[in-house]
Amino acid sequence: MIKGVVAGLGLFLLCGSAFADEAALKAQAAQLTGAYAKELQATMAGALAKGGPLGALDICNKQAPKIASDLSKSSGWSIGRTSLKPRNAASTPDDYERKVMENFDARLARGEKPDTLVSAAVVEGKDGKLFRFMKAIPTGAICLTCHGANVAPELKQKISQLYPSDQATGFKLGDLRGAFTLKKVLDGAGD
Repeated sequence: MIKGVVAGLGLFLLCGSAFADEAALKAQAAQLTGAYAKELQATMAGALAKGGPLGALDICNKQAPKIASDLSKSSGWSIGRTSLKPRNAASTPDDYERKVMENFDARLARGEKPDTLVSAAVVEGKDGKLFRFMKAIPTGAICLTCHGANVAPELKQKISQLYPSDQATGFKLGDLRGAFTLKKVLDGAGD
């Protein structure tokens, strides 16, 4: 499924300092985010149906990083998820991601709808100019099973085994669970 999405994106050639315009990059990032979210949701729904929350936790631990890695390799973007309260230490936000999610939280508090929380910008990074794109991940009802305030004891135990540094509990419906985060090197540095 991912390969088909990437093939249909009409990927842009970015040579030297000639950049595709930001609107096109934003559209491409939004499409990749949608593909990633759809694949994650389908994988998790199947895991929940087969093995319940404990089985889904195992699948999330192994398959979510693989889905992001596969899509990153096939698209040329760096694709992942992050959170102000990460479950996986590898998903700890960088300074840019932290600032964007703090802004998302403030916008949510002002009444903006979670599905409108998107940020896109060209920034200077250690790898040169980067296009950064983030889209909020709101906490849905199903998320509360593993991320809510009342996680079942057997799930808590499994979470502790898989994620010893877990911070991702105590969420309420509609809270900012985290964000999809994408970046693309624009000037050929760093690949």
